[in-house]
Amino acid sequence: MRLSHLLAALPLFFVTSFSAPALADEPQPSDWPAVEAAAEGQTVYWNAWGGEGRINDYIAWVGEQVKARYGVTLEHVKLSDTAEAVSRVLAEKQAGRDTGGAVDLIWINGENFAAMKRQDLLFGPWSEEMPNYTLVDTEGKPTTRTDFTVPVDGLEAPWGMAQIVFYYDTERLPEPPTTVDALLTFAAQNPGRFTYPQPPDFLGSTFLKQVLYATIDDTDRLLQPVDEARLDADLEGMWQYLNKLHPVMWREGKVFPQGGPAQRQLMADGEIDVAVSFSPSEASTAIANFELPDTVRTFVFDRGTIGNTHFVAIPYNAAHKAGAMVVANFLMSPEAQLRKQDPEVWGDGTVLNMDAISVEQRAGFDALELGIATLGPAELGTPLLEPHPSWMERIEDEWVRRYGTGQ
Repeated sequence: MRLSHLLAALPLFFVTSFSAPALADEPQPSDWPAVEAAAEGQTVYWNAWGGEGRINDYIAWVGEQVKARYGVTLEHVKLSDTAEAVSRVLAEKQAGRDTGGAVDLIWINGENFAAMKRQDLLFGPWSEEMPNYTLVDTEGKPTTRTDFTVPVDGLEAPWGMAQIVFYYDTERLPEPPTTVDALLTFAAQNPGRFTYPQPPDFLGSTFLKQVLYATIDDTDRLLQPVDEARLDADLEGMWQYLNKLHPVMWREGKVFPQGGPAQRQLMADGEIDVAVSFSPSEASTAIANFELPDTVRTFVFDRGTIGNTHFVAIPYNAAHKAGAMVVANFLMSPEAQLRKQDPEVWGDGTVLNMDAISVEQRAGFDALELGIATLGPAELGTPLLEPHPSWMERIEDEWVRRYGTGQ
């Protein structure tokens, strides 16, 4: 059962009778020395997607750092879907376990954040009082304060930037398709040479939203909750597009890669010519790690691609809130952000304001070699805003109904 369905099925008692523990009884980020003192010796269970080796390695490095600096032990609870952690918190709430929860920190954004915020499953507000939050570029990167159109309100801390890009091998494809229509034409002329991860994988679902941006008649509606009365009409163009695309995709659209790494392997094996990514430096990182040939390059669509910020949040009943805040604050530090942006480590974009950090710290970012396949900020362009979370829910459900059976 999808998370949204679980939340919808909650007995009214749980929705209306819940109230978060008083913040006065919780660690106060405004008294940071007290937070650090309380955090020492705690074990933080960070529930985070575990499907990418280089990201897992980065999280392991974070664990080493917070252990050495603050005496906090970090356990990476590897998830295949963030909804697993949200469901765990929800189950604890249903069982009346309002303290001592099993989840201390969640890597989250979008649909899951909106659902947890709506049901008061989050601790806070806390993030905007963190010492390193003053370094975040909240003006230049407004998605650090608005998650899929939903105000963050201090309930999650930003730690990375993402934007849809596509990568291709110049040895096999001299000119990539730079519009949604051109991608369909390319696929029709080159059957079997394109695919995308299977929704509800987040990358596959975001590809669908990218198509929707090109097929809906008024993109402003994407920034509002779905209008049930006109939803079928709004989505019709996207379904027509997919009905034409799937038969000319890899394995005729009857089988899909299960995620970004599986799709990248298809590119490495020469089975496809165009792949989609949510990390502008993924191709460069893969080249540096000898996973892809050095002839691979990256492009975006002419009319822009979807971008967002990803966050960490603390559940309302987390057992180790002080330790979780210390980890979240470290994730926003210039040192952690610099390492994360290094393509040889992960290549994830920073949330920091370069004018807010020291000259020496900025020099570290300036010195980063982003890689031969990474587009510069001007080439990436201004990202398209993520649609309201309700679009994701409805698109994923209908996609599975139309195409998911027997995949």
